Formats: sequence, C-alpha cells, structure tokens
Amino acid sequence: MLRLGTRGSALARAQAALVHDALVHRHPGLRVETVYIRTSGDRAERGPEAPAGLKGLFVKEIEEALLGGEIDVGVHSMKDLPARLPAGLVVGAVPARAAAHDVLIGAARLRELPPGARVGTASVRRRAQLLARRPDLAVTPIRGNVDTRLRRWREGAVDALVLAAAGLERLGIAEPAAHALAPAEFLPPVGQGALALECRADAAATRALLTAVEDPAAATAVAAERAFLLAIGGDCNTPLAAHATVADGRVALRALVTDQAGRRWLEEAGSAPAADAEALGRALAEGLLVAGAREILDG
Repeated sequence: MLRLGTRGSALARAQAALVHDALVHRHPGLRVETVYIRTSGDRAERGPEAPAGLKGLFVKEIEEALLGGEIDVGVHSMKDLPARLPAGLVVGAVPARAAAHDVLIGAARLRELPPGARVGTASVRRRAQLLARRPDLAVTPIRGNVDTRLRRWREGAVDALVLAAAGLERLGIAEPAAHALAPAEFLPPVGQGALALECRADAAATRALLTAVEDPAAATAVAAERAFLLAIGGDCNTPLAAHATVADGRVALRALVTDQAGRRWLEEAGSAPAADAEALGRALAEGLLVAGAREILDG
C-alpha cells in the first residue's frame, strides 16, 4: 500500500489522480490510496486576508504527515514547495510537466486591454510583470480556486484574469477567452506546471517506486529553477521568476527579479549541459545578486 497525501481542492485531487494512475500503470498490482489533508493555506485562503507566505502553507501539514508516517508521498504543485525542504524529506520524483506558461483571460494580448483595466491576480510576480508592461492597469487582488476566480471575472468583478495554463488543463477547463502569455513575454514562477512527489529521505522502497514516474527533462528543468530560487534567497512574497527548458542534452534558463511595482527589473539568461542544471541556476542567481538583486529583495 502506498499512501498519497494531497490537498482537497479540485485541482489537487486532479493532480493526485494523475499520480495515482501513473503509479498503478507502472507498477501493476500496487495498491495506492489517496489521503486528503486540509492545510493552513486552505484555511487562510478562505479568510478575510491572505497572510504572507501563503504558498508555503499549502504544504506544511502534508509534510508533517510525511514526517509522522501518516502518508508515504506528498503530491504538491511544485510552485508551492519552498526552496528548502524540512530535514528528512526529499523530492522523490518530478513527473511529466504540464504547460508552464500563464494565460490572460479577457483579451488576446496585454496591449489590447483598455486603459485602466482591472486585472485580477493575487501573485506579486504577476502584478510586477503586469505593471512593468502596463503601468496604467489596476491590478486587483483576487483569490480562491480557479472556478471562483473565473466566476468573479464573468460577474464583472475584474476585466481580466491571469491564471496558470496548467490549472485549466488539469481541470479540463477549455476557456475560449484564455490566451497564452509566452514565457518570453511573461516569465512564470519557479516550478509552474510541474508536480513534486515528496517523500522521506530514508524511504528507499518508496523512492524506488517513484523513480518509475520521473520525467528526466522535467526534473532537470525544475532542478535549474529551484537552484536559482534557493541561491537568490527569495520566497513567495518576492516578485521573481525563472523558467527552464531542456533540449539536445542542454538546459536553458531565464530568470528575473523585480520590485513589486515592476519599476526595477533585472534579468539573466544562460545555458549549460543538462548535468549542470543546478550549477546554472546558482550562476544566474549570483549574476543577479551582483547586479543589485539583493537590494530589490531586501526592499
């Protein structure tokens, strides 16, 4: 029996189902149970105000259940996973990655939004990139699950939304008004579109099972992005982004740090052999820190 732990949201359930099916397919006869855990992030998301570091709260209780032996694998959205894991836990596998880019709902392109348009997002990264390109926009905090945000947009609470393409894809939502924001134009956060299968470091049997569902390209790309995140010293409240791609044995990475108003913008890009993905992430972070990223982060 392998016990998967995840949040109870519709998206988390869909992601856990993908992992369940992949494991059963690769290990015929394996019994896999899914345990739903309500996290601090779920409770906070329904409160009147979002606390700082909300993303990290989506994994806290799942990691406690892992360390306590209540579950064997935590299934997370990679972008919710803090750069530094608790002692005794590791990412056991990264399955195939869904689309990493964001989508704009309400216009085909950012430049087509009317002056002063209200764009809904609770992400400091999205806010900074929106304002950097369109300082006239009224970026409006909007929280809740994907269905809630889409409903508020349809009701006219905002003129447009920015959402992760992967969330729509995994929920099977074909929104005609969604238009891709290419990573070259609008850089996604570290790990967006990827899943993290977290387990105990000493659970050799579990790690062996998870190896069968690992996607090497996704794991390499995420390794570069997360190495950047760890080296730059950012968190969920910092407008930073990084996106890696893997092709022909090499990994290419773009990363940026901005202030929350999108006025100060530092960007680095580079490539390296896939085996040096983490070193590439650290190198880009060091370049940005030398260029003044620490001042932006501290600010």
